[in-house]
Parts: sequence; structure tokens; C-alpha cells
Amino acid sequence: MDININILTDQEAAILRETIAASHRIVVCAHKSPDGDAIGSSLGWAGYLRSLGKKVDICVPDMIPDSISWLPGAAGILRYDRQPELVQRAFDEADLVCCVDFSSEGRLDEMDHVLLGCKTQRVIIDHHLAPNLEAKLLVSQPHASSASDLIFRVVWQLGGFPQMDQTWATCIYCGMMTDTGGFTYNSTQPYIYYIICLLLTKNIDKDKIYRNVFNNARIPAVRFRGYLMNEKLQVVEGLHASFYTVTRKELKKYDFIKGDLEGLVNVPLTIKGHKLSISLREDTDIDNRILVSLRSVDDFPCNKMAAEFFNGGGHRNASGGKLHCSIQEAEQIALKAILAYADMLK
Repeated sequence: MDININILTDQEAAILRETIAASHRIVVCAHKSPDGDAIGSSLGWAGYLRSLGKKVDICVPDMIPDSISWLPGAAGILRYDRQPELVQRAFDEADLVCCVDFSSEGRLDEMDHVLLGCKTQRVIIDHHLAPNLEAKLLVSQPHASSASDLIFRVVWQLGGFPQMDQTWATCIYCGMMTDTGGFTYNSTQPYIYYIICLLLTKNIDKDKIYRNVFNNARIPAVRFRGYLMNEKLQVVEGLHASFYTVTRKELKKYDFIKGDLEGLVNVPLTIKGHKLSISLREDTDIDNRILVSLRSVDDFPCNKMAAEFFNGGGHRNASGGKLHCSIQEAEQIALKAILAYADMLK
């Protein structure tokens, strides 16, 4: 079977080549609370641009989780919460800004004004729905497995893959792996595994990448996860759905750092017949803000539920959102959402 992984039209490829060729200082920007795909795709795109002789800064709003901070090049990423002057300077001096793994306003929170105030031309490469940022070139593929998958395909189409090394391939593979839950959802298309085969030719250690991400927990985090599943998980009987809450008090008790609960929302889906899992976590900094994560299996549209009940969105089987209320009110909203979709959850 012939697998064509090109995603750009000839005109789009020409625009991208010309835009990159005319640029010298480039900012690659990823969303708040960056995950493995945001960081993997940003490092991958920056690596390609640097191979062309470009000066590249990667900027993110806040902390990179420990589970992906080991990625080669991650230590050099600029954080707005720690280095606002350096981030602002990078944007001020850039002649091209590349937004990776996001395409809409509000995804940078406190750093939003830096991006929106920058008049430099933009290129956007993303796989989320409803893009609303203006760009010279928008590469939007909501059905793609990840932004890292898109970065690979763009670099491949531009002829850059032969020059890419093991470090680059490690970042791309990590991004694809994390955004599909270890290739357990949103990953049934044959082209994904063709890309993996090509990445393996760069001598990546995919097993070690998996261990670094998923088998890298601190002892307090392991105890915290066990506590939440044992004491906080609320299963809605008969509807194959569940939700759990995480309070600030609990976060403090278990010495929480970003990344400690990464992937926990997937665990309830191991219950036989389960279709939907919802995590509700109090924000550590902003009062009455609840961070919501949703995961589902098969055809259950948790992105539709996220948009309808949680001011969010995402993909069919992996979505997120935010609520501005107390944790008790968030519980009621989650239950209301589950009951509203009862016919699909039975």
C-alpha cells in the first residue's frame, strides 16, 4: 500500500519555504501547561529551522512537566513565568513566529498579550478544532494524531528528513506517543506507523522514551494517584462513566508538582465497559478555577461534552476545559454532563 504523508499543497509548501528563507530570527511558541506533544513538536520544528541556519527561540508560558523535561533541548526553552523579559525580547526581535500545537487565542494565558501584541508574521501548525489566530500560513489538521505528527510530515515534505538526527526523532516520537496515550487512542491510521518506522531509522530507543515519560513518577505522586483512585473516584453506576476531584489541600498534602497526575484521567477507562472519565482539579494559583480533563473510548465525543459543559474542546477521545466555580459546583456540573449524555453512555 502506498502511503502519502504529504499534507501541504504545492502553493502552501512554496509559501512556507519562502517565508522561512526570508526569516532569520524565529520564535516557536507552545501553549500553557505544555504537554509532551507541545514540547516535542516545538523542539522538532525548532530543530529543523536551526538545520537551515536560523536563530530560534522556543517560548512557553510556564513549567514543563518533569516527565518530558529530559527531552534533548528542553533545558533551553524560555518560560514566560520565569523569564518574561527574555520572552518579550525574543518576540520583539523575531521576524517570524511559529505557533505549534495551538491556533486560538487564550491558550497562553498570561503570555497571550505578548503573542497578540507582536505584529510579526505567523505560521501555525496545529491539530485542534476552531483556529482563530491570523496567520500567513495555517496548517490545520484536526484529524491528525498530534502536532508532532504534523511537524514530521511538513519537514518530510520540505525535504528535511534526511538531515534530521536521533535527537530530533526522539522529540517527534515522544510528542506522538504522549498525545495518543502510548498509541491507545486517536492512532488507528496506517500513516502513523509508517512515520514511526521512519523515526526508527534514526536509531531512537522508543522503549526508553516510553519509560522516561510514563515510568518516571516520584514516590509522593504514586501515593497521591492511589489515594485519588481509592478515595475520590465516583463511578456513575449504569452509565459507564466516572469523575474525581482534586483539591488544593490535597495537592499540598502530596507535595504536588506539575506532571504528577499526568495520565491519571485514563486509569478509570481500564474499568470493564467504561466509556468516559473526567478529572476536576482546583487551580493552584487562581481561586474558583477548575481545570477539567476528559477521556473517552470508541465513539463517545468528549470534545462535544467539553464544549457544552466545560468551556473547552479538543479531540473526540481526549479533551479539556475550565470551570469558574467551586469544586463542589464542578462536581454537580460533571454529574449533569454525564446524565445529559446518558443514552450514549449506557
